[in-house]
Amino acid sequence: MKIYTRTGDSGETSLFGGTRTTKDDPRVDAYGEVDELNAWLGFVRASGLDPALDAGIVHIQKDLFALGAQLADPTDKLAPRVTKAVIADADVTRLEQLIDALETELPPLGRFILAGGTPAGAAVHVARTVCRRAERRMVALDPPIDPVLIRYVNRLSDLLFVLARVVNKRGGVPETEW
Repeated sequence: MKIYTRTGDSGETSLFGGTRTTKDDPRVDAYGEVDELNAWLGFVRASGLDPALDAGIVHIQKDLFALGAQLADPTDKLAPRVTKAVIADADVTRLEQLIDALETELPPLGRFILAGGTPAGAAVHVARTVCRRAERRMVALDPPIDPVLIRYVNRLSDLLFVLARVVNKRGGVPETEW
């Protein structure tokens, strides 16, 4: 199979199930944001991330493929056939448990902090902002998407904030308060 198909040369793409839509369709924009977030997490992994955190990021990257698949499947035909392409409440709970575990390493926040720190920590901060942008795109979709997808990205942005703090702490870089 060739990487190029020429089917998108006129500015259209296919959603799951074969429905054609324009590449600036809000649904395509939303899963494009999720794809960018996934790429940033790959950059985080390549930026000197503590190896103990790598498996969690890989799991999230796989979740993001599932989330993107669900966004590209407006008629929900994919999920019943491909269970790895489903985001569920258990995935949100898993993120919450990871947040709780990571927060035990951190002092409480008394002020806002500036993004930055180690290269990996700064990259996690960028990923967090891309996650928030993806969330805004997803919330704007009409008809509305499965609410668990919104909960997942909302919790993921919280996790990424905590993760950036942990990465910087483990890297020996103090937070800069605002």
